[in-house]
Amino acid sequence: MSTLAGLKKFTDELDRQDQRMPVLFMGHGSPMNGIENNEFSRTWETMGKELPVPRAILVISAHWLTKGTHVTAMDHPSTIHDFGGFPQELFDVQYPAPGDPALAAETKALIQTTNVGLNHDWGLDHGAWSVVKRMYPEAKIPVIQFSIDYAQPASYHYELAKQLAALRNKGVLIIGSGNIIHNLRMVAWDKMDVPNYGYDWAIELHELFNQKLLNGDHQALINYEKLGAAAKLAIPTPDHYYPLMYVLGLQDKKDEVSLFNDKLVAGSLNMTSVKFS
Repeated sequence: MSTLAGLKKFTDELDRQDQRMPVLFMGHGSPMNGIENNEFSRTWETMGKELPVPRAILVISAHWLTKGTHVTAMDHPSTIHDFGGFPQELFDVQYPAPGDPALAAETKALIQTTNVGLNHDWGLDHGAWSVVKRMYPEAKIPVIQFSIDYAQPASYHYELAKQLAALRNKGVLIIGSGNIIHNLRMVAWDKMDVPNYGYDWAIELHELFNQKLLNGDHQALINYEKLGAAAKLAIPTPDHYYPLMYVLGLQDKKDEVSLFNDKLVAGSLNMTSVKFS
């Protein structure tokens, strides 16, 4: 009964929310963006101050790949340090934002095409906390994560996202966190500090993806594998690309589209991020 009462309280509160929230795709890049003062992290900080204050945040991160679909449902998610080879300062970071079991239950109820598991083990990985920590450093806004069923194609994630659309009108900020161009095997480590440096194929795809995003050409972005040889280099595996599918699925025809942090990094990555509002 307590769970049902909590869910009713949550939905009653959300019904009073009249602020429609934007939806964001964040190019999160290196985990170091979570602690470094750079142009990308400063933009995240500015957005946190300018956006309507959310009642809760739902993150689809490139770093939670699962069999089936799951949502975190614990009261106090842990801070996951899912990386290696970085300074101790990064491993010392904690982001003690509360979870939101009622929102997890609401999210599960919204999805009709597959069973969504309520997860009590995962926490917040760096695809989530590195971005959200810079936007909301006080860690007072509840944060949950929604997993990516890695056995499914881009079209599946796009269609699944549409079922979450009601949350935008209930004060929930939905963030997809990954990178549109993400080929770690080809990173030019000696060009890390060269501003907006990209290989020819990355420049080509960067311009093409931006055009498709601004024109609302969802089908081309869903069928990214048909965009030629450059697309295969830009997206050798779709883990960092799939979060974009959720954001596209949540785009409304009335939304204005804006790009930010629109830069190439180290030849084979980009930080391009999108806001629909």
